[in-house]
Amino acid sequence: MLEIISGLPDGVLGVRAKERITAADYEQVLIPALDAALRRHDKIRFYYELGSEFEGIDPGAVFEDLKVGLGRLPHWERLAVVTDVGWIKQAVSAFAFLIHGQVRVFPIAEAGTAKDWIGK
Repeated sequence: MLEIISGLPDGVLGVRAKERITAADYEQVLIPALDAALRRHDKIRFYYELGSEFEGIDPGAVFEDLKVGLGRLPHWERLAVVTDVGWIKQAVSAFAFLIHGQVRVFPIAEAGTAKDWIGK
């Protein structure tokens, strides 16, 4: 499940992953939120938190994640991924070169620092 995080600065879209993420989560939550953000701003600052409630991601959601990321390449200004999940950290590091903006991975304990960084 994906949920939108409220209370972030203007121009920042925040999403929290809980339980298992499916392709439907992307279609029903993330893509509409990204499209709405792009109607208001040319660049997107994206805060993505995968904490202790995150249980995994379905293969269809992995495909949606690639489509979302690659389909909006010129629009990513900053991406903060907040997680203690090792394979997520490695995947973000491996594909960060594709993003035109800045990409940083933060441990869950530094979620506040990540929010400050993404909001600048």
